Amino acid sequence: MSPRELTSNHFPGKGNLNLNSLQMEGNGFMDALSPLDSEIVMQEIFQQRPVKAIDDHLVEFSEALRTVAKALRRVAEGKAAAQVEAAEWKRKYELERAHNLQRKQKELLAEGSQDGSLEPFSNQTVKNKSNEQSERCCGKEGICSHEVLRNGETDSESRVAQNTVTGKASFRLSWGCNGEKSGQHKHDIVSFERGNITTAERSSKQISLKWESPPQTVLILTKPNSVSVHILCADMVRWLKHHMKIHVYVEPRVRAELLRESSDFNFIQTWQDDDEIHLLHTKVDLVVTLGGDGTVLWAASMFKGPVPPVVPFSLGSLGFMTPFQSDHYRDYLSAVLRGPIGITLRHRLQCHVIRDAAKDELEIEEPILVLNEVTIDRGISSYLTFLECYCDNSFVTCVQGDGLILSTTSGSTAYSLAAGGSMVHPQVPGILFTPICPHSLSFRPLILPEYVTLRVQVPYNSRGHAWASFDGKDRKQLAAGDALICSMAQWPVPTACQVDSTGDFLRSIHEGLHWNLRKTQSFDGPRDS
Repeated sequence: MSPRELTSNHFPGKGNLNLNSLQMEGNGFMDALSPLDSEIVMQEIFQQRPVKAIDDHLVEFSEALRTVAKALRRVAEGKAAAQVEAAEWKRKYELERAHNLQRKQKELLAEGSQDGSLEPFSNQTVKNKSNEQSERCCGKEGICSHEVLRNGETDSESRVAQNTVTGKASFRLSWGCNGEKSGQHKHDIVSFERGNITTAERSSKQISLKWESPPQTVLILTKPNSVSVHILCADMVRWLKHHMKIHVYVEPRVRAELLRESSDFNFIQTWQDDDEIHLLHTKVDLVVTLGGDGTVLWAASMFKGPVPPVVPFSLGSLGFMTPFQSDHYRDYLSAVLRGPIGITLRHRLQCHVIRDAAKDELEIEEPILVLNEVTIDRGISSYLTFLECYCDNSFVTCVQGDGLILSTTSGSTAYSLAAGGSMVHPQVPGILFTPICPHSLSFRPLILPEYVTLRVQVPYNSRGHAWASFDGKDRKQLAAGDALICSMAQWPVPTACQVDSTGDFLRSIHEGLHWNLRKTQSFDGPRDS
């Protein structure tokens, strides 16, 4: 065996050893080594230093990288927490400012009544009447809420809005204040009146809407590329204008289609740009949707602030949020315009995407409102989604699987239900926390209260990116260090009920999902005596 074969076979990895003692002949072949030369070669092999020192350096370098990653993650978490806290303080400041403004207005009214002016006296009379009505409804110990929502504003703000915006109908939502018969009243959760602390139950009565002035403007939103919807929209527009004397708004696309059909639709109004869309809630009294649940989602996405009452007609497939049938739309709309009607307040989630590269709050992206859910998944990546979840700055869990769903109770019958979540009544204020195909048998869905703030962050040691979609659209990529913050939005979506909120919900899951449908057990056979 030659020395080259000896070094390559018995000492792997040392085949490129430089043998200074080898002598080469002119024909390129190596002479046989002498015993002294072989002994020198073996001593050089055994005297070489091992590669352990290099491995130790690599281990130290990897540990240093892990330390840096942990520090960066702490910095990102601190930044997200600071931003959440700043938003909370801003909200508290706005509430305190509105409270002070209302108190000043009350003081001015009180001073005006002492001076003997007629207008403050009339306001005081209305106030006394409202106090007497509240006293009869809820008694001396309770606080009845009659100013829950007036076009999405408080009483003082709504009066100012009515003076500035002409032709806008006003309405009032109340929690079942039907006198002494029902015994169901809306109270504060905690009352500090008269020196005692009491907790009262929330009202189980349905929410009703009563118009204080007749509606004058209706916005009709339709499902695109549907012949039946187009025919129904044209007929509804004519009926509202000529029989009900209602001003009609439609989308620019729909107005162009109707004008191509006939020039008699010149009375239809629309908008030109996004700035006018932001002001629609000041012009529109009622929103009518012709389509399925997707059309309702589209209608909700158009209003970033207060949302007018929505009357959804079913022209889709399932229709969990569309209780009205289009065949009798005239009867339904006449009853809605006359009032009062049942209302379901559907809560929305407000989502913020915070990038790791953002320097300050000015670089935070615009908030996104969702009516159903926000989904965070792995996209086209073959790796499991790795997400860190926090609730009010408290660690919840790490999600390893296909993704996570943060859903409203209105969206509990959508993607969350398919992922194993529970069906929840839309009036229940809460946030559903549902994993998508988790790689754990003990990972079960949660239902969290509506006042919490959730933060979902992609850690720095994640193998891949994540993707967030909002009501099935506006898909955004979340890289390592990016975070998604979700909380309950201020403005819900009021949808009209055909019967009431509970009846519509139960009918939708019975008809749409055939919930608990089975053959009735036979009565044949022995019976207990």
